[in-house]
Amino acid sequence: MRLRTRFSLALALVFLLSLVIAGAVSYVMLHRQAREVVEQRIELLMSTARAIRSYTVSEVRPNLARTGIEDLFKPQSVPAYAAIATLGRLPDRYAEYSYREAANNPTNPKDKAEDWEAEIIRRFQADTGLQRIVGERPGKSGPVMYVARPIRITDKACLACHSDPDIAPPSLLKKYGAQNGFGWKMNEVVAAQIGAVPAAVPIARANQAILLFVSLLAAVFLLVFLVLNWMLSRLIVNPITRMANDADKVSTGDFNVEEFPEAGDSEVGRLGLSFNRMRRSLEQAMRMIDR
Repeated sequence: MRLRTRFSLALALVFLLSLVIAGAVSYVMLHRQAREVVEQRIELLMSTARAIRSYTVSEVRPNLARTGIEDLFKPQSVPAYAAIATLGRLPDRYAEYSYREAANNPTNPKDKAEDWEAEIIRRFQADTGLQRIVGERPGKSGPVMYVARPIRITDKACLACHSDPDIAPPSLLKKYGAQNGFGWKMNEVVAAQIGAVPAAVPIARANQAILLFVSLLAAVFLLVFLVLNWMLSRLIVNPITRMANDADKVSTGDFNVEEFPEAGDSEVGRLGLSFNRMRRSLEQAMRMIDR
């Protein structure tokens, strides 16, 4: 196998391994960054929900009580209802952004946990120290990332509507009935706060960035490969090939070969000067023999 072929194969192998490693590292880093961006959006969504809940508790409920109709049940005074209803009015471009407070035994049937949500609630109930679950589910336009947090009964005021139907506001029973949303207990995990944001766009952008990065890297490698091959041919392969051909001629007694030009202090240049001296010495020796 020729020197140039060996050099080209070795260089191509190094470039290929470099592309694979660079592509794998960039894939991991950019996809991790894309998911971090999605997770930040979810946290913003859930922080907004918590702010709405807090506003409802501190502003809406007290004003309702001052009107003297605190026994009249108004869904808008329920923090969960206020947060879900408000975030449900996001603009169309955020159509796949969702916020739910899913429960296994909700007052409002719309809040009934689906199977995967019920599994999240079960995990929170089984592990009281678990405060956050991050996961991914298929969506209409691609993967959807979600973050879930437990909803635990820590305020006795909640039990006024959820402990026993006999003490619940009549207007609540009239609206939702007495079958669901009761029997809750203090410090019990009864639901999960779940925010979800589509991850398809950030992941697609990450894939585009990876493709662009690998393409540019491949272009740079190709340019370096061509330049190195050209330098190898011009500075090493061609001079050595010529030297080998001249050596064959000299070995058969043909001394009509041009001397190699002085090419500086490089290894090939020094080899050429040594070859010139050897040719001249051999030529003189042959002439002396002929005499």
